[in-house]
Amino acid sequence: MGWWRISADTLARSRFVLSPLAEAFAALKLLHAGAAAHPGEQAWLDTHLPGYRRRLADDPLTALLVRSGLGRRWIADFLTPAPREDESFEEGVGRVRAVRGDEARADLRLSLAGPLPSALHRDDLPERAAALLEYVWAETVRPDWERRRRVLEADVAARTAQVSRGGWAAVLDALRPGTRWLGDSRLQVNAHPYPPRALAGAELVLVPITVQRHGWVSWEGTERYAVVYPCVGALADEGARTVPAALGALLGPARAGVLVLLGSPMSTSQLVGVTGQGLGSVGRHLRVLLDAGLVERRRAGRSVLYSRSAAGEVLVEAGSGAAGSGAAGSGAAGDAVPDGRRRG
Repeated sequence: MGWWRISADTLARSRFVLSPLAEAFAALKLLHAGAAAHPGEQAWLDTHLPGYRRRLADDPLTALLVRSGLGRRWIADFLTPAPREDESFEEGVGRVRAVRGDEARADLRLSLAGPLPSALHRDDLPERAAALLEYVWAETVRPDWERRRRVLEADVAARTAQVSRGGWAAVLDALRPGTRWLGDSRLQVNAHPYPPRALAGAELVLVPITVQRHGWVSWEGTERYAVVYPCVGALADEGARTVPAALGALLGPARAGVLVLLGSPMSTSQLVGVTGQGLGSVGRHLRVLLDAGLVERRRAGRSVLYSRSAAGEVLVEAGSGAAGSGAAGSGAAGDAVPDGRRRG
C-alpha cells in the first residue's frame, strides 16, 4: 500500500480547498469511464458524453493522449497539478499548459508503464491536454459550477464539523476508498505498493469533487500535497434529493426538500449551501419541522446537526410511496414562509 507520514505540524495546518480544475479533471475521468455512480451522474453523462466522444473522434491524437494519461494504476502527473487555494480554473489549466513537452512524455511513460506510442513523441501534448480540459470545463462543468460549488462547500462544512467531533484522524480515515488513518502519523493514500513519503513541513490540502469516483492524490516536489476525494454522496446526487409531489403538497416544496435532505445529519450552513435557500428561510423551515417533531437536533462540537426523526422518516417514506407521487421542485424558497506523482 502507499502511505504518507504526516507530521503534527503539517496535520495542524491542513485545510480544505475547492478547485475548479480538479472538478474539471474529475469530469474528464467520468466522461472517459462512461459509467455513472448514481442517476444524477447518468443524466449528466447522457447529456454530455455524445459531444465528448464526437470531439475525440475528430481529434484521435488527443484521444490517444487521454487513454495514455489515464493509466490503469497511475495518472500522468502533468494532468493533475496539486490544487492551490483560491486558484481559478484559468490559473490551474495554465499550469498544465506550461509543462514542458519532455516532462509530459516522461509522465506518460509512467502512466503507461511502458513505451510511449510513436504518435505522442511531440512537444504539444500539454497544450492539447489543456485544450481538452478547457472544453470539459466550458461545456460540462462551468454551466453548473455554482450548484457544484455549493455542494462542495457543504461537504467541507460536514468534514470540518467531523474534525471538531473526532479530530483529523477521523476525517482522513473516511475520505475515499483506499484511504485510511493507520496510526503512528501514517495515512494510507491508496492500496498500491508505492514507497512511503514523509510530509514534514509540507502543505497538505484536501480537495472535494462532486464526481463520485475514487479521487486521486498529487504532489509537487516536497512542498505541497493534495488528496482529492469524492464529497458525501447524498450531497452530490441530486436524484437522491427529489421531493415526492405528495410530500411537497403537504409541507411546501422547499420545506419538504429540507426534510428529504435530512436523511443524513446536516448543519444549517450545509442546508443553505445545498438548497440555495437563504439562511432565514432554512431556519424557519427547521423551526417548523422541529416543532412538528419531524426532525431532531444535536450538538457536535461547535456545530448543531439536524436529522430526520422517526416520525420524519415515516412521513418521507409515505410520501415517496404515495400514488402518483411525481417530483416537486426542492429549490423554491418562497413557500409558507495537484514533480508530483498522482494515483487514482
